[in-house]
Amino acid sequence: LAMAFREVTAKRHVGLEQLSAFALAGRTLLGPVKSCKFVVDESTNQSVLTCSAVRLIESLDLSSATGQLLNETIQAQNKEFKTGMSSLLFLVGAWSSAVLECLQQNVPVSVIGSVMAEGLHSCCEKVQCLELSIHDVNKELCSSSARKSIFENKTYYISSNSFLNPQVCFQKGAPASEEVAVPRNVHSCPDDSCNFSTSCLVSTLSDFGSVASLVKPVDDESKSVISGSGVITSSCNKKKLSHSRYFSTLAKCNFSSQLGNLEGYFSGQSAYPCECNGFGHLAMALSHGNATSLKLLQNIIAYQQRRAECGGSSQLNVTEIVTCCLLGLPESYSCVCPGFITLVSPEQASIINYLQDKPLRILLMDGDLTEQYRHLGFNRPHNVRTISEAPSLQEGTSEDVWLCSALDVLTRFEVNLILVKGNVCEKLMERCMANNILVIGSVKARVLRALGEASGAQAVPYLAQLHARHLGSGAHVQVWRACDGHAMELRELVPVRIDVQGIPLLTAVLTTTVAAKLQLIEDQFWTSVYRLHHALDEGKVFLGGGAVELLCLSHTQMLAEQSLKPARTNAEKEFHNPSWLAASLTECKSVVLQALASGWTQYLSAILCNTAKAASEIEARTLIECHLKKAADYGSPSAYILKEFRRGVVVQGASDPFTDPAVDFSVYDNVAAKMEAWRRALDLVLLVLQTDAEIITGPERNRLLNSDVSSEFVFL
Repeated sequence: LAMAFREVTAKRHVGLEQLSAFALAGRTLLGPVKSCKFVVDESTNQSVLTCSAVRLIESLDLSSATGQLLNETIQAQNKEFKTGMSSLLFLVGAWSSAVLECLQQNVPVSVIGSVMAEGLHSCCEKVQCLELSIHDVNKELCSSSARKSIFENKTYYISSNSFLNPQVCFQKGAPASEEVAVPRNVHSCPDDSCNFSTSCLVSTLSDFGSVASLVKPVDDESKSVISGSGVITSSCNKKKLSHSRYFSTLAKCNFSSQLGNLEGYFSGQSAYPCECNGFGHLAMALSHGNATSLKLLQNIIAYQQRRAECGGSSQLNVTEIVTCCLLGLPESYSCVCPGFITLVSPEQASIINYLQDKPLRILLMDGDLTEQYRHLGFNRPHNVRTISEAPSLQEGTSEDVWLCSALDVLTRFEVNLILVKGNVCEKLMERCMANNILVIGSVKARVLRALGEASGAQAVPYLAQLHARHLGSGAHVQVWRACDGHAMELRELVPVRIDVQGIPLLTAVLTTTVAAKLQLIEDQFWTSVYRLHHALDEGKVFLGGGAVELLCLSHTQMLAEQSLKPARTNAEKEFHNPSWLAASLTECKSVVLQALASGWTQYLSAILCNTAKAASEIEARTLIECHLKKAADYGSPSAYILKEFRRGVVVQGASDPFTDPAVDFSVYDNVAAKMEAWRRALDLVLLVLQTDAEIITGPERNRLLNSDVSSEFVFL
């Protein structure tokens, strides 16, 4: 077998260098204030905007073994948690560079692996003191919100603050002339059926905005509209020019014309009063400034909690949430609707005019609706041919026979609506449309399950197994309309809504006028959903804003200093003492721990630079050192960090985006997702470190033979 062989354990470790290079591309994706990247497809010249490490890695050339390992690591984190991938990618690069420095100082590979693993394990144990119960956090957030929502000059204030992240605040004393009157029924749907149980739960926010204006009804000057988080917001006088109306992270100070569709309008008061048991405030603390997804998530929480009062679960049920992305509508049209919303062709949409006023019989297919489909595990017998004893003289293929049989079954059972988990035969779909039967393919299993529970339908793998008991009833279908009553004209596809009385399914309709942002908005929404889901599932959260990483840095530096004490003692002894070898290993341990600490320092520096809290990396490191010194002088670094976090004090020496600080709002992180990202990052670095050779086979070997790096390989 032809192979190419390259040694990689020299001081210039190729695998670690590749990891550092890959991770460098995702440096700006770290922290709540991300710098998005355009990914351009060279074959089509189409671009996609992304701030997700998963999408970025998918777009990079990962043909090397190191790249494949990195991709598998990030995909595993994404599959399990849906969050923490950017931190994982950054720490992979930071610790790869740190390990390279250790190799340059002739530190043995075995010492690097054992000491770094031991140091990270010690950090994971140390930061447990920064874990807080979600019930205590939510109670504190609600009480803090109630205390800080003080009426002053008809203006309320809110800010988003963290330990190391910038403060988002609103200037006091906004004049009453900036208040905008909104009619109480401004968001009433023209359809009579549009109520809380069946209508859109609309969330209106400006593009990537986190600033809201005070809105009050025209017929009641004494009441102010409260947002879905239970915090009343205000307009601000100080205007800030942003470089782009599409991609700016700070919204305009006044967009009250888009603020009417708030959750508080459902009952005329806040959907999350501070004395309730809702998790709206916790969702805000975990959103990390993603205001668009936050409003949608708060509406989902409100709807599911309303259902929980009727006997449902009080936890956030992710399996009852799906998304539908609509291109061509402003982001203010994003909303949450009960039922299933999907996109169909204009030809299929023409059938809806015939079906929309009728209760439909629904069929669920657990597989493909094709003649060749066989269920998982089905194997045809080998070396067996079936020969008909009485061959048919009729012309036509087996597919034509199947089409006629399938259509006969559907018409006999009077099926109107078919939802298929897999693919659908195009010829069968055409025949179904001719008979006013709507067929929708590629439907997720959670949608089939929800529709089955509500309608009584049972999914079947084959049409031949269909009986009357498998069909559901009571389904309704209609063209989806925005809450202003306008039907959507999206050229190639038409959004339709399928609803059944009592269906637990919610569809988050994500809209934008920029095609490149569509995937970005969906990724951000699911990240917010799963952050809250994991927090509720674990029952605890971490202090956010870099507080946990700062404690890790302080603890790792302390371990490094402690490891030097026996080394200094042994160094004073005579050279012939056998303990000199132990002293040398102890010094190596200190070098490795300092390398581990440098990863935490780079992490915190990147966050400070990305959030504009530091103009340069030097300023960021100075700011971090200042906190480390204060923590050491305080006696207990964890107590210092907890005290500063509860005070809501931002890092001193940085310039805030607004001049007048206002009310603080804490930021929190998931526990398991964060620590698992750390472990996966270090495991990947140590795995690549311990490889002693790179062996390449197949066509890649021939390409390397003619490349500029052929001298680095031994071709066998």
